[in-house]
Amino acid sequence: MSRLSSNLKLRIKVTLLILVMQWGIPAFALTTDKDQAIEIEADSAELDEQKSVTVYTGNVIVVQGSIRMTGDKMTVYYSDGSDLESVIMVGNPATYKQLPDDSDVYDEAQAKRMEYYSPKNLIVLIDNAIVKQEGLRFSGNRIEYDTENSRIKAKGKPDSAGKSDDTSGDGRVRITIKPKKKEQ
Repeated sequence: MSRLSSNLKLRIKVTLLILVMQWGIPAFALTTDKDQAIEIEADSAELDEQKSVTVYTGNVIVVQGSIRMTGDKMTVYYSDGSDLESVIMVGNPATYKQLPDDSDVYDEAQAKRMEYYSPKNLIVLIDNAIVKQEGLRFSGNRIEYDTENSRIKAKGKPDSAGKSDDTSGDGRVRITIKPKKKEQ
């Protein structure tokens, strides 16, 4: 039992370290975040070594420095070599916030489903997705962020035929850019 317990603790630490260090919104994190302890809270956690999956359920909260992620359920998938493959956080909504360097305003994201694909360096926010950065707000049904190339793609809500609904006001992608305040 102690072997499983120490293996579970190690896998939780590695999962959280990789998750928090790589799962960022398109801004630079507070540089001290990666040096902070990772804390996770959930009502339950289950490790299935046969399937290489760890599942955290019930009021999941992940904190490291200025980073805070919340959701109802977080599922972490590993490859056969115990490398992180993907992380899925679901909630109503699942949330993410992080303080960038030289800012006192948090970058924030929320969606009903947040997916991170490690091999592709891809974050996907699905269903009522919103990303807010100082002076900038993206919203849509699906927002994809390529962390390696710093590229964002946002898509509106698809209609019943699976096509993007460009004619209705509520199915469109929205981007709001606030004007910068002039310094005097």
